[in-house]
Amino acid sequence: QVELTESGGASVPTGGSLRLSCVASGFSYQSYCMAWFRQVPGKEREGVAAADSDGNTKYADSVKGRFTVSEDSARNTLYLQMNSLKPEDSAMYYCAADRRNWAGCTLREVNFSVWGQGTQVTVSS
Repeated sequence: QVELTESGGASVPTGGSLRLSCVASGFSYQSYCMAWFRQVPGKEREGVAAADSDGNTKYADSVKGRFTVSEDSARNTLYLQMNSLKPEDSAMYYCAADRRNWAGCTLREVNFSVWGQGTQVTVSS
């Protein structure tokens, strides 16, 4: 059974840092596009960052220079290092995966078939 389990969400002040983790079980990162999304109530889910097992990465403009996505294939874990956090970064963060190559690995919710349960990030002003 394919599962994604996120952790690491917390409440932090503006300017703080957090590292989110996403452990994958039931599949290997090879040939998978992995991504982080976030969602606030009443809004659509927003793609934040994506990565594949070859080290390719991409980011939403709103987080470039502040967030870093990385993988530890030995631990089957995807990370999202978030620095210089802002109140507008507050959201439920979700890990997602889909079996596709990098060319098809876009930050669009519709492209992902496997989702975690989410972890809450709150940034206070």
